[in-house]
Amino acid sequence: MSFEELWQKNPMLKPRIEKVVVNFGVGESGDRLTKGAQVIEELTGQKPIRTRAKQTNPSFGIRKKLPIGLKVTLRGKRAEEFLKSAFEAFQKEGKKLYDYSFDDYGNFSFGIHEHIDFPGQKYDPMIGIFGMDVCVTLERPGFRVKRRKRCRAKIPRKHRLTREEAIEFIEKTFGVKVERLLEEEETQ
Repeated sequence: MSFEELWQKNPMLKPRIEKVVVNFGVGESGDRLTKGAQVIEELTGQKPIRTRAKQTNPSFGIRKKLPIGLKVTLRGKRAEEFLKSAFEAFQKEGKKLYDYSFDDYGNFSFGIHEHIDFPGQKYDPMIGIFGMDVCVTLERPGFRVKRRKRCRAKIPRKHRLTREEAIEFIEKTFGVKVERLLEEEETQ
């Protein structure tokens, strides 16, 4: 039985997007950080949070707790819409999504080198070019059990997502082809 048939039979097993985290590692504070905040707000429609340096690095001129990056967490419809445009930008660069980008629980990440690859974005020399990391967390209905305050419980292994399920879900939902390399290595 394929995953698609299993999901039709039992809708509580069908994966969904729990959240999408977009991370801009600007590397410095000041004017470049505020320009990056404008770009990320324009792309996602949400105001970003500043991330701070965890340690001092004098060679890069970074002090501990200095704001050097931005991040936004998207959920629901906004996450799906952003992910569609992010996949479009990712494939515009000529890159492929590989199966080793997925972890054992179905979460995956990919990077976009230039924000101008997004549809509708144009290069502005005053702003410059920013790259970003997109981290996607997938889950099944019922995962609230592990986060709720009262009567919190562990998710059993049989209800957790697998790498194969996540790959099939992304391929079917977003029409993205995932290159499979891990299976080839295991058979050799």
